[in-house]
This record gives sequence, structure tokens and C-alpha cells, in this order.
Amino acid sequence: MEFGLMLRGQFEQGEDMKARLGELMEQVRRADMLGYASITKGSHYSAYPLQDFQQLPFLARASAEGPNLRLNAGLVLLSLHKPQDIAEQLASIDVMSGGRVIFGAGLGYREVEFKAFGTTQSERVKRFEENLEAVKRLWTEETVDMKASHFELMGAACPMKPVQRPHPPIWIGANSDPGIRRAARLGDCWYINPHNRLDTTYRQIEVYKRALDELDKPFPAELPMRREVFVAPTREEAIRICRPFLEIKYKVYHQWGQDKAMPEGDDNLGLDFEELIRDRFLLGSLDEVAEQIVGLSRGLGVNHFIMSVQWPGMPQSLVLETMHALAEEVLPKVRQGV
Repeated sequence: MEFGLMLRGQFEQGEDMKARLGELMEQVRRADMLGYASITKGSHYSAYPLQDFQQLPFLARASAEGPNLRLNAGLVLLSLHKPQDIAEQLASIDVMSGGRVIFGAGLGYREVEFKAFGTTQSERVKRFEENLEAVKRLWTEETVDMKASHFELMGAACPMKPVQRPHPPIWIGANSDPGIRRAARLGDCWYINPHNRLDTTYRQIEVYKRALDELDKPFPAELPMRREVFVAPTREEAIRICRPFLEIKYKVYHQWGQDKAMPEGDDNLGLDFEELIRDRFLLGSLDEVAEQIVGLSRGLGVNHFIMSVQWPGMPQSLVLETMHALAEEVLPKVRQGV
């Protein structure tokens, strides 16, 4: 079992982002020191009312601060981009880091992002699949000829190949059942999302397994999952402490329309907070959270567990305290129980 840390990078308007960057780099160094296996940075554009560091330059900087950490670009909103750029950017970071990149890829769901990049939601699946095919080919072939709906590669090349061969691991994020089947078909694994209720996730792991069986593909050697996690002496105290920060994030994501990308019956992030957190996040005592992670490992086959421990407004001291509590007290319990 490996454990990773999601570095949120999202802060409220008015925050000093130069100071926040310094704090995030301290989190990277601390994660490396504490033995976390990976760091993850997500991606959103036009993130108002939040401020957000962009993913790839952030990971490039972090690669020098945490020399032992895998670098998860989770997720690149692949439908928005051109494959030549993504292939060369990620190859560069893989070389710069000595082969530590994970290529997390997703569709995206926000209309403001699609319009800003000159595309539409109706085109996103086709563009995603074309882009992913092109990136793989650029990483593994000397030159590529490929005509797609929104680009054409004519003798194109990614001359500097990734260190990892044939290419960095490809984790495909998906919320919906069709997306999970797409992850089985095109990715090295399904990157289990942090937003769905756990009962939905247990149902969807069966969707994933059936899709793998139909493709005659084995269950992946690495199955990652991300969750919001917070620990305190009791569950009640954990909820009380993290609520003001976690609530800000989910109000914004509801405003952004994250719900629309989620499966029917589990597609409302605008619930009252007590209802929202039920069977969705890992909030509780050290023992309670350890038991929950062990249960997810046994029940789903998860063996790379990525924890989000910071949300808008949370002070750095509380983030570092949580990182230490998880690494020093929770994760040893999990390793004993798995």
C-alpha cells in the first residue's frame, strides 16, 4: 500500500499566493521526509472565486523539493489541450524528475473552461480519446502521422522521450459509468474519484471489473483512489475542525457544476454538510480513519491511497499537523491491517 498527498493549491481571493507557494513547498518537503509515496496536483482554469497554481509548472517546481516523490498530474484536462504540447511537457518533467511522472487524464466538466479553450462539452470525449492516442504515440514512436478532428500530426515527434518506458503510468479519472468503462479500455487504471459516495464507488468497481473482463485485461497492479481525509481525537471533533474549510470547497464545486459529472442518484454536492459528508469522506479518529482505509483496500483493491488534507482557508499549521498524524499514526496501522 502506497500513500500520497493531494496538494490543493486552491486559496481564497486576497491570499498572498507567493507566501502560499512557500507553504506548499514546505508540504512537499515534509511529505518526502515523512515517507509519502506521491504528491498530486489537480487542474482547473478560471478557478474564481478561488486562486489556483497551474499544474505542470507546479509539479516541475515540486520535483526539486521532493526528490523521492512520484508526481501525479491528476488530472490533466486532456480534452482542452493539444497532444503535442502535453506529450512534450510531461516528457520534460519525467526527464527532469528522473522518471517520476504519473499522467492522470480526465475530460473536464466546466463550461467556462471549454469556451476559454475554444471547444465544447459535446466534443470532449472524442477529443480526449484522440489526444490520448496521440500522446501515447508521440511517446513511443519516432515520428507520428495522425489526422484527428482538431489537430494534424505530420511527421511530428516528441524527440525527448520520457524516462519511464514505454511511457509514464496513465491513470484515467472518471465519475460516470461510461467514463469508468473508458478508463478500463484506454488507461493503465481507473483513478477513483473523491466525490462519489462510497456505496456508489463499490457499485462502480464492479462496472470496472466487468469492463476489464470484457476487454480480457487483468485487474491493474496499481489502483489509486483519492479521498478527503481529516483526523482528530473523535469524529465529532474532526468534523467540527475541518467543516469551515471543507464546506468552502464543496460550495464552490457545486457552483462550478461538478455534480453534473457525477452518476445519477449521487449527483448533488449542494446537500447540507452533515448529509454531504455521510459515506463520502474519511473524517474521524486515528483508529476510525485507519479502519476505513483498510476497508477500502480490502473491498475495492485500492493500493495507492491519495489524501486531500487541505481546503480553502485552512492554516498551514493544521495541514502539517494532519500530515504528521496520518504518516506517523494512521498509516502504520493501515499497513498492519492490510
